[in-house]
Amino acid sequence: MNKRSIGLTRREALAMLGVGGAALSGVGCGDTATSPTPVAGAATPTGTAGASCAVAPSETLGPYPSLIDLLRSDIREGKSGVPLTLTLTVVNVSSGCSPVAGASVDIWQCDADGHYSGYAQPGYSGQGQTFLRGIQVTDTGGRVTFTTVYPGWYMGRATHIHVEVTIGGRSVKVTQIAFPENITSAVYRTGVYAPRGQNPTTNAGDNVFADSLASELATVVGDPTSGYAAAFTVGIAL
Repeated sequence: MNKRSIGLTRREALAMLGVGGAALSGVGCGDTATSPTPVAGAATPTGTAGASCAVAPSETLGPYPSLIDLLRSDIREGKSGVPLTLTLTVVNVSSGCSPVAGASVDIWQCDADGHYSGYAQPGYSGQGQTFLRGIQVTDTGGRVTFTTVYPGWYMGRATHIHVEVTIGGRSVKVTQIAFPENITSAVYRTGVYAPRGQNPTTNAGDNVFADSLASELATVVGDPTSGYAAAFTVGIAL
């Protein structure tokens, strides 16, 4: 049985139960869901990029989608980097952007060195690893919150995080989140990011974001020392 059939069965069961991500203790392949850790000193964004009532752009699932479902809010697994608290809100554009409860939200990203878990990549093997991947189920406000680190970069792509939303076992949206370049630049001058330097691919020069950046840019507040809080609205049509 392939990953998608396994994952969707589990997500469908969670959606039917109406279980929130923070309550998923002990569920899923030995991983225990954890409560989000707020970023110290970072205010919560008051708005979300792309929050106008519009369907989020559909993008490629990418070369490194999740191979296993990990029901948890803290996806770091000890990975170093600037702390990032990411809040996603799923809304139904067909119903005045009302919040969508009980949707499974899957995110995945690369680490500070540009590596993904779960796959062999040039010069690196993440096979058997699960860092920086996780799933939560939206609450009554349509929200999920993940504790992660600011994503790194790899050649040919702007800095980003992948998102897939499933409802009742059916994928309803695959999209990606872009980040403001002034914030990304500040992050990449610090700590574990500094040895690799700046990402040579800009948002405008990215093959995913070039034609849809305004709809895929996260709202981000904070600083490289205390960390960042980011917010993004995922509009779907039901």
